[in-house]
Amino acid sequence: MTTHDQLTSARDIDVLYRESDKLYYELARDCGLSETAYWIMYALEVSGGSVTQRQIAGDFSYSKQTVNSALKTLEARGLVELAPAEGDRRSKLVSLTAAGRAFADERIRPAIAAEDRAFTRLAPAERAELVRLVRAYADAIDAELTGLREGRADA
Repeated sequence: MTTHDQLTSARDIDVLYRESDKLYYELARDCGLSETAYWIMYALEVSGGSVTQRQIAGDFSYSKQTVNSALKTLEARGLVELAPAEGDRRSKLVSLTAAGRAFADERIRPAIAAEDRAFTRLAPAERAELVRLVRAYADAIDAELTGLREGRADA
């Protein structure tokens, strides 16, 4: 029996997500970054060079402490600088330095372009369906796990 003939399950999705995670882990390591630092640089690149620390934490579901730790490393390497965010002194605005811009141009932008090329290998209808299905699955998992955390799991 081929893989396509077998019944699919949530485990199949888990394996695919872990495979994807491993690819990004290796990409981050190839860049000399932790995964968190890589995703911070990614967020900075897609946002045009500046983003708040709060936005990074929210977009990637990181704790403030995790973001802070990675930012200290990026700041020490001269890739980012932090300043108080306008209108919210408690939030910091993270910006690429000139060295950070050069690093992003060399290491982050090509990875984003590769992602875009991979995604566009799918037909437009397939891309829309993939996004729709992943969102539906993430929402369903969220509801189920929230129920577990609140002790409401159906037996």
